[in-house]
Amino acid sequence: MLVLVAPGQGAQKPGLLTPWLDLPGVADRLAEWSAAIDLDLVRYGTEGDAEQIRDTAVAQPLLVAASLISTGTLLEGHDPGRVLGAVAGHSVGELAAAATAGVLSPTDAMTLVRTRGRAMAEAAAVTETGMSAVLGGEPESVVAHLKKLDLTPANINGAGQIVAAGTTEQLAALNEDKPDKARVIPLKVAGAFHTAHMAPAVDAMATAVADTKIHDPALRYVSNLDGLAVTDGQEVVRRLVNQISAPVRWDLCMETFQQLGVTALIEVCPGGTLTGLAKRALPGVRTVALKTPDDLEAARELIAEHTPTA
Repeated sequence: MLVLVAPGQGAQKPGLLTPWLDLPGVADRLAEWSAAIDLDLVRYGTEGDAEQIRDTAVAQPLLVAASLISTGTLLEGHDPGRVLGAVAGHSVGELAAAATAGVLSPTDAMTLVRTRGRAMAEAAAVTETGMSAVLGGEPESVVAHLKKLDLTPANINGAGQIVAAGTTEQLAALNEDKPDKARVIPLKVAGAFHTAHMAPAVDAMATAVADTKIHDPALRYVSNLDGLAVTDGQEVVRRLVNQISAPVRWDLCMETFQQLGVTALIEVCPGGTLTGLAKRALPGVRTVALKTPDDLEAARELIAEHTPTA
């Protein structure tokens, strides 16, 4: 079974869209989305430096655009429901996954991620907050240690990685008082995402989805909330809204992939983070990370191998 996954915030890199613009139709699609959301995706995706694309209001639309462009290129001529056994996204990547599953149109996904990014940036500006990766240690002990410091385990990613979120003071305390046998690495994100600090953004997103056309997923959609496959489009969107202030359980998503019999996993642009987790948590599963169009051939080989012949 082949799984397609889309990365979340923090995966963005300067110039991530540059090589994709050489492909037919990509510039036109990006221009259309840029006009729809009033954000120059091409400029930020080709010229934006690391600090500019760290801005949540920019990073989130840029990431979803890169995921949708690479997914559309990869799956051109294919029925996603026929070649993919499941689709999932990490945090904001869930919007790209929802579009791939047919729950949202690509343009609606871009419109919603623009609202999401702005609202989360505004929520993050209220208090100085951030996130740090905790690598290693026993998961239960790490979570207990974070709660002792009033930090939220905002991403439980599996493969020995938990992301803590909270105020800068709480994160400073974590750096001084690390969980046993664990390392702490500050992340280049501009807020405590997937925590109560993001509650105002939940309301903004709920308003934004009210008039959006929603369809039931055309293929298995695995949710960050609990790793369950969701078959109702309205429920997918409800989870997308509430997930803004709820922890990401990528560990449970990977457990679901394993239970479903995953044999291969493709991470769309900007790939690397989720394939890295899969290599550690899903041994024996073949992985391809789409970073540039040069990676398409390897990904297409996996698709060919997993496409039913009858």
